[in-house]
Amino acid sequence: MSETGSKRKGSLRELYNIFFSKTWPMWVGGILLGVGNICLFIVLKPWGASGGVKNWGDNLFNLMGGEFSNMGAINLFPYSVLCILLLMGAFAGALFSKQFALRFPPIGELFKGLFGGLLMGLGAVIGVSCTIGGFFSGWPALSLGAVVFTGGLVIGTWLAVKYLLFEVSKFPKLSSGKTTSILSAGKGSWQPILGAVVVLIGLIVAFRYTSTSSVLAWFAAIGLYLGLICQRSRFCIVRALREPFMSGSSAPALAVMAGILVSMFGFVVIKFMGIRGDMIWVWPHFWVPAIVGGTIFGFGMTIAGGCTVGSIWRAGEGHIKLWASIVGMIVAMPFTAKYIKPAFFDALPDSMKQMFFLPEKIGYGPAVGVFVLIMLLSYLFVKWNERTGKFSAY
Repeated sequence: MSETGSKRKGSLRELYNIFFSKTWPMWVGGILLGVGNICLFIVLKPWGASGGVKNWGDNLFNLMGGEFSNMGAINLFPYSVLCILLLMGAFAGALFSKQFALRFPPIGELFKGLFGGLLMGLGAVIGVSCTIGGFFSGWPALSLGAVVFTGGLVIGTWLAVKYLLFEVSKFPKLSSGKTTSILSAGKGSWQPILGAVVVLIGLIVAFRYTSTSSVLAWFAAIGLYLGLICQRSRFCIVRALREPFMSGSSAPALAVMAGILVSMFGFVVIKFMGIRGDMIWVWPHFWVPAIVGGTIFGFGMTIAGGCTVGSIWRAGEGHIKLWASIVGMIVAMPFTAKYIKPAFFDALPDSMKQMFFLPEKIGYGPAVGVFVLIMLLSYLFVKWNERTGKFSAY
């Protein structure tokens, strides 16, 4: 090989190592995900995840002869496509970084993944939200219901941390055992090559949609991007809400705040300029559905070890526990939507299930100020708790 060719190969190797030899800081992931969220809103609507997983469940049960929606035998909604490509993006990121392996946990952990997924499915439908749609996108949309939903997430996470500490103390064997891994990367691994193939397939899928639906094409492309960013930065809302009660670390929470602030800047411009409607991503869940659904979802995601998106990108890394979590959501969401949510919502007066868009009450400037102030207070709390450990278990 010539000296020029050798230098070129060395430069490409250096570029590859920058992106895939080390995990990115989570705050970098938060900012990049915020940018992706703005792009989704420009294309159609903000980032959401639970609706896509519910669509998987609806399709599955309809194919089995159920009647969980009127969409026919098979119909992939934009958010369903987004979640599929997010999974592929995370899979590609794990392959490029040689971090993919099928990881089979102890039976107790597998059960917790399934149980946590069932609770997340229940909570997401009752709360009309998940951590992405109701928190990461709900705050930038200036929905006051998103603040209440976040309060429910915090309560559920705190209860789950208390349970997990109790389990470790009283029943240490419940989830103990060996985790078995297969297909781990070896020396001279094939994984990066397969990663390139996965990205190519994802781009082909997105390109094929351009002839029928530009929205689906963009959702597919952006989904691939979101999955890659989540995996490389290990972006995790569960950690953001759990760590103040466990280790006291503020870093995950700050990463999520960074992503929300970036999204908020774009969302406010998009809504204020009339590019998209004011009420987009403002759900009829203020206040009872938000607090009840958020609490159930928060407990479930902490038990499972990942929220809806966290479960999807970790499943892309090969974590079988998170595949069990996804199965739990796929099963629970259609049943909850058909049998539980209607009765629950019918029992509530209209005053307890409102769409509350704060700028409609006080204007855009003050509303943005309120949300930023709440985030500033949250920042001060997690940093204070990191120093003092007042609310941390360790």
